[in-house]
Amino acid sequence: MFQVMRNGNDRIDVEMSGQLDSNEMRAALDELSQKSEGIAHGRLFCRAHDIHLPTLATMGIEVSRLPKMFTFVRRFERMAVVADQGWVRKTSEIEGALIPGLTIKAFDPKQVVEAERWLYQ
Repeated sequence: MFQVMRNGNDRIDVEMSGQLDSNEMRAALDELSQKSEGIAHGRLFCRAHDIHLPTLATMGIEVSRLPKMFTFVRRFERMAVVADQGWVRKTSEIEGALIPGLTIKAFDPKQVVEAERWLYQ
């Protein structure tokens, strides 16, 4: 499952769970790009639960869409990831270290209030 919701002028909320196949990943990336149009210096709030490792086909979609993803990512300054799995939190923070201009911080599900507060510091 992957849901994208615009939350005001500068924020996108994403909720994801399970495992995305390549078709779902393609649709998710398109929806993220579309719903983030017009955002500058944005905030991204992501809730992830019970995430499964992506398939090779799904990772291939991500790689093939890198130019579009970089356009999307440049619209955001901060991303809070609330995840119930330690490996998802760690992976998110590693990605944040690799993406210039985007700061990603991961939180435990018990820290939702702190995650939302951090987005706007």
